[in-house]
Amino acid sequence: MARPVPAVVRPFAVWRRQFSASCSRPAVDKRCTTAADAITDMKGSSTILVGGFGFSGVPNTLINAVRDRPEIKDLTVVSNNAGMPGAGLGQLLESKQISKMIASFIGENKVFEKMYLSGDLALELTPQGTIAEKCAAGAAGVPAFYTPAAYGTIVQTGELPVRYNKDGTVAEYSKPKETREFNGKAYIMEESIFGDYALIKADKADKLGNCQFRKAQNNFNEAMGKNAKYTIVEADQIVEVGELRPEEIHLQAIYVNKVIQSQEKKQIEKLTYAKDPSEMLQAGSGEATARRERIVKRAAKEFQDGMYVNLGIGMPLIAPSYLPEGVEVFLQAENGILGLGGYPRPGEEDPDLINPGKETVTLSKGASLFGSHESFGMIRAGRIDMTMLGALQVSQYGDLANFMLPGKVKGVGGAMDLVANPEKTKVIVTMEHTDKKGNPKILSQCSFPLTGPRCVSTIITDLAVFQVSTTDGLTLVEHAEGVTVDEIRSKTEAPFKVAADLKPML
Repeated sequence: MARPVPAVVRPFAVWRRQFSASCSRPAVDKRCTTAADAITDMKGSSTILVGGFGFSGVPNTLINAVRDRPEIKDLTVVSNNAGMPGAGLGQLLESKQISKMIASFIGENKVFEKMYLSGDLALELTPQGTIAEKCAAGAAGVPAFYTPAAYGTIVQTGELPVRYNKDGTVAEYSKPKETREFNGKAYIMEESIFGDYALIKADKADKLGNCQFRKAQNNFNEAMGKNAKYTIVEADQIVEVGELRPEEIHLQAIYVNKVIQSQEKKQIEKLTYAKDPSEMLQAGSGEATARRERIVKRAAKEFQDGMYVNLGIGMPLIAPSYLPEGVEVFLQAENGILGLGGYPRPGEEDPDLINPGKETVTLSKGASLFGSHESFGMIRAGRIDMTMLGALQVSQYGDLANFMLPGKVKGVGGAMDLVANPEKTKVIVTMEHTDKKGNPKILSQCSFPLTGPRCVSTIITDLAVFQVSTTDGLTLVEHAEGVTVDEIRSKTEAPFKVAADLKPML
């Protein structure tokens, strides 16, 4: 006689049959017919996280739907930047639906800059990597974290204007940050961001809400999409459940509330094609071009075979064109690229492939792609061997100022993160020796707000190369052809020593 089946097994068998049936026929469908339907329940006076970097990965269909609901106002918007006048978030600035921006960059958006400086908009200017980590940490339920980025700057001390009065005086400053030391290194505490809504752009999404990003489209989208209480995704393609392989899903359905079909054509902010290096160097007069060429060619000698390198916009991006024979380096970009290639040829441009300067680029063989939060994790952890960037001023002990001039604000971008770990990442500055008025840019003490304290190791100018010690100051190690030490002294406000083996710049 067969043994009776224990009663406890029968409910499990029933559950298994029901579970199998539900898996074979998913009933959940998060698709909305229109963007207007997707934002029906959105309320004003909310914090909205908006993905995208430049024009790449920007959820324009959803932004336009918010624009068409003027009653949704008094918004705090978290985004790397705010589009351009008439495009993307720039429209919500013009319609006065945004009362506060949390961003890292103003850039060329004159409307954004004017509204901030005239008191019509509050701005919490935040390092790019800190924004990414604020969103990623909030998504993980972590209320605060410590970061080395911005220590020793006005972001830490609370001297950054958040809102101006109409007469140009400061109405509100940022709050000072708590500091703490770990393993002999100073950090500041940053509170995480917790969004009410997230507006996200993906390449593909299924009706369950699983999403996949294309190329460098991830940027802030993944971290923001995982953070908010209510996440709405616009996708270029909506596919059937099962079409996205599990390992290809970057944003999982558990984070997504609504999915819509994108209706907006992708745009390119700075269409840039491959050119001869000599063309890229051209700047005004022939003399100015010659100065830039001297700096760039000398800067290229800093690259060593196998290095992982992050390059700032301008002259640093041109330096790899002059790599020494046999030297291979891997370029990292903070918007989620490891293996950045050169500029594309006509017809090869891709709106989802841009560099930190918003220019069209390509990928090198063996490249990998990820979110901005991952990019800045690599940077802060010292995985990048060298960063090369421009400067407004450098002090004799390696303080760097490169983000703010009096009366002008472009933003901190990712520079504060890039120079936050000089113990592991070599910081090279490339710049002209004096400003346009002939004033020295290498000073005893920076007069502009700092990007980072005591972080620069080498300064390369059109006149000279200095090695920088955070304790002993400057040492002149190379001079340009035809340039004397006396001339360099006359154009350098900071004191410096001269190396015993002083060499000409080659």
